[in-house]
Amino acid sequence: MHVHREDTVVVLTGKDRGKKGRVIRLFPKGDKALVEKVNMVKRHIRPNQNPQFPQGGIMEKESLIHVSNLQVVCPKCGKATRIAHKVLASGQKTRACKKCGEILDKEK
Repeated sequence: MHVHREDTVVVLTGKDRGKKGRVIRLFPKGDKALVEKVNMVKRHIRPNQNPQFPQGGIMEKESLIHVSNLQVVCPKCGKATRIAHKVLASGQKTRACKKCGEILDKEK
């Protein structure tokens, strides 16, 4: 996937077009991602022993969004960009910004 966990992304299509958020979790089997404060849905919770909602009510949480609707925001230039793949001198393959050439992956 072109999106990794902890990346800042911008939504390209849908009801949340233009919103920015941080990727919380990825689901590679379905090519979906969970993005912070994006694609919010309401769920009705019945009263139970859960300490978070002991009285029940309506809970708002993030829902999955397809990764084709997301574009990575470059931390250096701050623009939404496509991903280029570069091979470093050490032979490691990394992701880079197509606009400014900055390497997106942190060195390990």
